[in-house]
Amino acid sequence: MKKSALLKYDDREYSLPVVGGSEGEVGLDITRLRADTGLVTVDSGYKNTSGTLSAITFLDGEKGILRYRGYPIEELTKHSTFLEVSYLLIYGTLPTSSELSRFQSEISRHTLVHEDIKKILDGFPSNAHPMGVLSSLVCSLTAFYPESLDPNRAWEKVNLSILRILSKMPTFAAWAYKKEVGLPVMYPDNKLSYCANFLSMMFGLPTEAYQVNELAVRALDKLLILHADHEQNCSTSTVRLVGSAQASLYSSISAGINALWGPLHGGANQAVINMLESIQADGGDIQKYIARAKDKKDHFRLMGFGHRVYKNFDPRSVIIRKEADEVLSQLGVQDPVLDIAKKLEEIALKDEYFIKRKLYPNVDFYSGIIYRALGIPTEMFTVMFALGRLPGWIAQWKEMRENAEPIGRPRQIYCGDPKKTYLPLSKRT
Repeated sequence: MKKSALLKYDDREYSLPVVGGSEGEVGLDITRLRADTGLVTVDSGYKNTSGTLSAITFLDGEKGILRYRGYPIEELTKHSTFLEVSYLLIYGTLPTSSELSRFQSEISRHTLVHEDIKKILDGFPSNAHPMGVLSSLVCSLTAFYPESLDPNRAWEKVNLSILRILSKMPTFAAWAYKKEVGLPVMYPDNKLSYCANFLSMMFGLPTEAYQVNELAVRALDKLLILHADHEQNCSTSTVRLVGSAQASLYSSISAGINALWGPLHGGANQAVINMLESIQADGGDIQKYIARAKDKKDHFRLMGFGHRVYKNFDPRSVIIRKEADEVLSQLGVQDPVLDIAKKLEEIALKDEYFIKRKLYPNVDFYSGIIYRALGIPTEMFTVMFALGRLPGWIAQWKEMRENAEPIGRPRQIYCGDPKKTYLPLSKRT
């Protein structure tokens, strides 16, 4: 028997269907609310609004659960690879050995980009932010592959667009970095794995071969898996909203990159490093900043602690904390900023104030530490986030198109001036 909720308004009653999810989630279906009652809901930031029914990612912030297509994030980071997880998110199932091999081969085939894209890259000033460069290069693919502008093409052609963006994103990301530091770009080396190839393009030089560090490759692979999807966040919702207008995959992904660029979304791990650098510049007195964080009158906040979704702990941080320890230990990195991070973590994990409020270090805290240890500059942190989130964006765009979801069109409650009479300029005082 289907359940429903009763809405009473102006002495009338309306029945609202109840929709249940596979993990016990319950929602009220208000699809016909305005048509039947003339009412709309007010939900600033859409914090209580489900804009879609999705089978991609399950997230329970109260219990600290994150699963991709039903698979716990803990198992995926332990046993899988980023490309295998990408396949899972986009196509819905874990690949067989032959399917994964073919997928990897197809990715390698499309890593090169048109030489004219270098002209676009050259047009950016040297101080251009890598995220601006990345979003522009991704959107430029609509010009190089104009057939991609039609998202209703045959599946084989849509899938080709998917393979192209997965293949070329590491190239674009690495080239955005090279532009910032003023070094010549490196072309893909398809003998290397996905992550090793990216690091080679980032840190390699034409005059010398890049020495692959397997620890760095493994750490990056895990970080990308942890960031691959995270339900209906700001950038993912942006991708779906833009895609609902039947915009191409490339322009939708470009919009998602720009949404991620906002400091309230993708800039959290960069904010962690900025905070640590500020503490170091102020003499490195950690206890001083712990006290400031506890002071309600002080605007200072410890970046990278707590999470707006996870109310107990961030399951991703549990995984990546161990990886951060290994990276710092095995690479033998000597960095006073990272020393401050480790001391800050140690104090916060034992301090009753933080324990009581469940302000544990989150994935942004540890990812910032790892990226810095690997030599990736803070301006590139959000680019790394985008590289990891790409398969999730693709999966969400693909699901939205397959479900034939209507164009997104939020409503509003107008609160401006009522109707006015226009006065000619000569009569205005």
